Amino acid sequence: MKLFNPQDPTKNLLPYDGTVNYYGIICNLADHYYERLMHCIAWKNDEAIIFGKHIYTKRKIAWYGDRAFEYRYSGIQKIALPWTSDLLTLKELAETVSGETFNSCLLNLYHNGDEGMAWHSDAEKDLKPDGAIASITFGAQRKFSFKHKKTKEKVDIHLEHGSLLVMKESTQSHWLHRLPPTKTVLHPRINLTFRTIVN
Repeated sequence: MKLFNPQDPTKNLLPYDGTVNYYGIICNLADHYYERLMHCIAWKNDEAIIFGKHIYTKRKIAWYGDRAFEYRYSGIQKIALPWTSDLLTLKELAETVSGETFNSCLLNLYHNGDEGMAWHSDAEKDLKPDGAIASITFGAQRKFSFKHKKTKEKVDIHLEHGSLLVMKESTQSHWLHRLPPTKTVLHPRINLTFRTIVN
């Protein structure tokens, strides 16, 4: 199944076992925030422990929140930085549109289509169980894919500059997601994933 940019945000993109809503473009200042985030965020190369080896990725990340939350994934612990004014504004926008609330944000910077994310689910113990994750995209439009853990059914969507995607309920328990690499995208993409930490 493939779904590209549906216009109805109340429509669930997943056929079963979870809920994903795509709101399309919600930010009319997308160019402004793209530039602000590119230059005003404390970007660092992401780290991971894979098969016992400590690696650094080309992709960069940053982690912000209500307080100095500790968040661990891929064997690496991260400490949240205090919110910037831009991130607080965008958090409020995501909360207003989605009806959810969030206390932290993990940001990703993909420099071009060569950089992506492999299949995974956001199910770390620090996250609110079945909590919503709101993803805002700035910059290059990229394909975003879901794959059911048992049936292997797939759903693809293109995420636009200034758009909002929300994953919630049992999505992380039953579905994997990824940002597949592509040779056709030459420009950066910034992704903000607002979430709720419960530790």
